Amino acid sequence: MIDNRIFLRYEFKYFMSSKISNEIFNQSLNFMNIDNFASKSKNHKYLVRSLYFDNNDYSNFFEKVDGIKVRKKFRLRSYGKSFNSKSPVFFEMKGRAHDRIIKKRIMIDKNDIKYFETLKNLDELSKKYNGNDLIKDFIYDVKRKNIKPKIMIDYNRRPLINKFGLYFRLTFDSDLISTKTGNLFENDKKFKFPLEYKPGNSILEVKFERSIPAWFHRIIQSYNLNRRSISKFVLGVCNCKVRSETSE
Repeated sequence: MIDNRIFLRYEFKYFMSSKISNEIFNQSLNFMNIDNFASKSKNHKYLVRSLYFDNNDYSNFFEKVDGIKVRKKFRLRSYGKSFNSKSPVFFEMKGRAHDRIIKKRIMIDKNDIKYFETLKNLDELSKKYNGNDLIKDFIYDVKRKNIKPKIMIDYNRRPLINKFGLYFRLTFDSDLISTKTGNLFENDKKFKFPLEYKPGNSILEVKFERSIPAWFHRIIQSYNLNRRSISKFVLGVCNCKVRSETSE
């Protein structure tokens, strides 16, 4: 397998204005580096595109809204808008185990996207990835929970990584848009801004394994930042008015 990774960490999230986001980004550069991938892109930003899976009852959505402590969801992720882009495509599981976030991912061949979009010939998918546990869990949920691709979300990301010491990462996400679709590279859908989110504003995600550096604690205090339970997936589902469909 080209890429097969497991991440286990804490994540704190904050809503903020673009002005404050830029100020915190610039202050953090005293202690952090721009992510290698972002350093090669314009304005140190790159596109993140995610196609999320759920069933017709939107069980994953309601598990998040209800605050279920142990949960998971699957997504396809790319950093390009077209099939022909040079960006790789990853298949990921992102879940929560009480206070910590668990993420598993594998890089997939772009020609295999069809298995995830159509959910056909999944035995072939399993064989192609040598019975990979992540793929096996996905196929199990397709059969058990009837999940399928539902919501696609795009946003621009500026990431920073700690210069020294323990793992510590900041991501500044903006220009969040979403649509209801079953295809990762569908370009003819009308995107909308999610509810409770204004164009130009940012979502700051603070990601760490053990602790937050003292210098960033001072930033939190100086800007009086308040943690929010923010899910881009939930914002996207709300924006696409899926909740009204589930009550019909």
